[in-house]
Amino acid sequence: MPATWRRSKSFPELSSRVLIPALSALPLPPKAGAVAALDGKTMGTTWSVRYAGGADPARLRAGIEARLATVISQMSGWEAESDISRFNRAPAGSWHVLPDAFCAVLDCALATAEASGGAFDPTIGPIVDLWGFGPSPSDLEGPPTADSLATANARVGWQRMRTEEGQALQPGGLGLDLNGIAKGYAVDLLAEYLRDAGIASSLVEIGGELRGHGVKPDGMPWWVTLESVPGSTEASFVVALHDLAVATSGDYRRFFEHAGQRYAHTLDPRTGMPVAGIASVTVLHASCMQADAWATALAVMGLQVGMEQAAHRGIAALFVTREAAGLREHLSPAFTALLD
Repeated sequence: MPATWRRSKSFPELSSRVLIPALSALPLPPKAGAVAALDGKTMGTTWSVRYAGGADPARLRAGIEARLATVISQMSGWEAESDISRFNRAPAGSWHVLPDAFCAVLDCALATAEASGGAFDPTIGPIVDLWGFGPSPSDLEGPPTADSLATANARVGWQRMRTEEGQALQPGGLGLDLNGIAKGYAVDLLAEYLRDAGIASSLVEIGGELRGHGVKPDGMPWWVTLESVPGSTEASFVVALHDLAVATSGDYRRFFEHAGQRYAHTLDPRTGMPVAGIASVTVLHASCMQADAWATALAVMGLQVGMEQAAHRGIAALFVTREAAGLREHLSPAFTALLD
């Protein structure tokens, strides 16, 4: 029978719905040191790290900021001289040596694209720009025309990507966009850096995506309240984030309205159109990079197909749909299994 945490002063409120991963034994708390915190800004959002066990905060901050700078210099489309920006404007037929981190993220993105039938696609950049959500937004007012959408769609397709021994081919007009996965990778990168630095108990957060390890000095896990869709009246989900990460894709984060219609930033790479009907998808996974990618992929798939895929792959996912009667929750079997 898996070990569980008993209720204490730091246990979530009784009104919360509690999610606890199965553990063969409770992790040991740090032998010394109170909880400390570091934070800053990155990737157009904020980052924070909470940790216990004793460490030089100046050294940790320097290590954290160096790793975040690496992700930006390699994968940010908003940086003109980043590796991804140089690849996107490269001539057709040119091969490019990619840094190790870039390769790791691109490999995961392409694997997710194949597994999801293209619901997640790292070549979606032209469509993202066309809708005004990317680093090179179009000057259109309102949604794009059918012709402009067809032109952008013709440049998209993960099957056009060719990678070989740390290199990638630019077939011509391909626009990589790793925003649906790079932030999750950055969370993993920081979590693993902290573990390598001897920090066995930590909680890493970047823009609402999190990964936790170990327990706090009081023996309690890192309790995290899952992000709720604005307007939801359901009790909060609170998760014990031990060796677990969480990412959410929500239609309320970035959107615009035109002629009484709301267009959200989660786009279907197969059609070029915004996802409709899905307010959010939250995924719990050991890897924040995979949680990030699958939260987007499942949202694009929609409730029926997305739930089938989550059940088939054992993904712990929470879907929230927008229906005539209001918001409605749907829990995958793996998510339900975490309920205490």
